Amino acid sequence: MSRRAIRTEDAPPAVGPYSQGVACDGWIFVSGQIPATPSGDLILTDLGAATRQCLENVRAVLDAAGATMSDIVKATLFLTDLSGFDVVNAVYSEFFPGSPPARACVEVSALPKGVPVEIEAIARTGVRS
Repeated sequence: MSRRAIRTEDAPPAVGPYSQGVACDGWIFVSGQIPATPSGDLILTDLGAATRQCLENVRAVLDAAGATMSDIVKATLFLTDLSGFDVVNAVYSEFFPGSPPARACVEVSALPKGVPVEIEAIARTGVRS
């Protein structure tokens, strides 16, 4: 088994003892990305902008691993308020215009640093459709 941590300055640093992502035998596991810019500024009030930043962070980690958004096979979205589901979907669909990955979206009571959304992803290189 080959396993390596993915690190990039194009996404915010981890806020705990974990890697931004891990590549293992062709799979890429992207840790939950919150709406923080690479410099650490948080986007808290605009759910659309927060969702976009999460997805840009996912993209940056994938890019550092040599993958793209098209390689994602499963994504999980965590929202602190599901009433924003339509806003999140509108932004999310911009990142997956063709064949979107499998996905779960759940409401949670809280997320790190008080953010409204967090997105994690699993990708497999070479599975584009």
